[in-house]
Amino acid sequence: MIILTMIKKLIKVVCFGGGAVVPERVMDPLKKSGKFLVCGVTSMIDNGGSTGQLREDFRILPPGDIRRHLIVLSDAPAWKKKLWKFRFGREEFPGGHKGHSFANVFVGGLEYVLKDYSKALKIVHEFLEIKDHTALPATIDKVQVCATLEDGTKIVGEDEIDVPKLHDPEKRIIDVYLSSNAKVYPETKQWIEKADVLIFGPGDLFSSIIPCLLAQDVKNTIIKSKAKKIAISSTMQKLGETNNFSVLDFTKEIEKYIGCDLDGVIYNTGLISKDKLGLYKKENPSLVAPLIIDKNLSEGKFVGLDLLKGDSEMEHDPQKVFNSLIKMIK
Repeated sequence: MIILTMIKKLIKVVCFGGGAVVPERVMDPLKKSGKFLVCGVTSMIDNGGSTGQLREDFRILPPGDIRRHLIVLSDAPAWKKKLWKFRFGREEFPGGHKGHSFANVFVGGLEYVLKDYSKALKIVHEFLEIKDHTALPATIDKVQVCATLEDGTKIVGEDEIDVPKLHDPEKRIIDVYLSSNAKVYPETKQWIEKADVLIFGPGDLFSSIIPCLLAQDVKNTIIKSKAKKIAISSTMQKLGETNNFSVLDFTKEIEKYIGCDLDGVIYNTGLISKDKLGLYKKENPSLVAPLIIDKNLSEGKFVGLDLLKGDSEMEHDPQKVFNSLIKMIK
């Protein structure tokens, strides 16, 4: 972790979102370019898989999402990175994961032993040899994410929003909130205040991106920020979260939770064949269709590009995302 005022030449950017998408497709190319000072912000509401079990058993903060941010910012030798991703144990979790990752146990164990998350996070940064960049929580208050559906149904927990089991996934989410008041992590607030660019997404809208924005004072800090605010939309609609969503729907939801207009929205125009799309959906059953592209989107604000990784994948290509961000930032 660093004192932001010491580094003036690099462009300070804060990336909001959990999972693997934001760190691998956005943060990694920004870091490798050498032009940016990168901060990844995660929501700390994950409650599925290995993370969920550790969280429940030891009453710790979920380490699953932030560990992904940490590893892409690391300058550690290969053996440390390999150890960080190592999984051990025979327990099986939903989603096909088996055992606990070393990273989850290491981060969670430090918090459990030290009883001080900030101190644990500092040690993790040192272990992974993260020099100029940082990975931070939106809050360190222990909360769950909740949602209200269009029929009034209330659901609790990131895993239930992510993979619906107990509610009708066809019902649209109309509101997302935390189970109790949570304060923004002070260093995260400082980064937002000093950022040149704020990037939202891509990734799961209601279980990954928006939960990063729900802690107290995050919205007000973003509203006051002079940073350029950019969203990168998902390529696909997700069952239970963004059914029948368009680029404009995606944009309006983010603007609702940041309390102000975005300066730019990058969306995908690349397509794959129906056969390959069918195969992709079969392998990823929660992804139901490509995000709808609205007609007459403002050219000054919305930038549509082929962002796909390959001709058979509906995933963002890191280099294409980086190139589009550079153009928009300039």
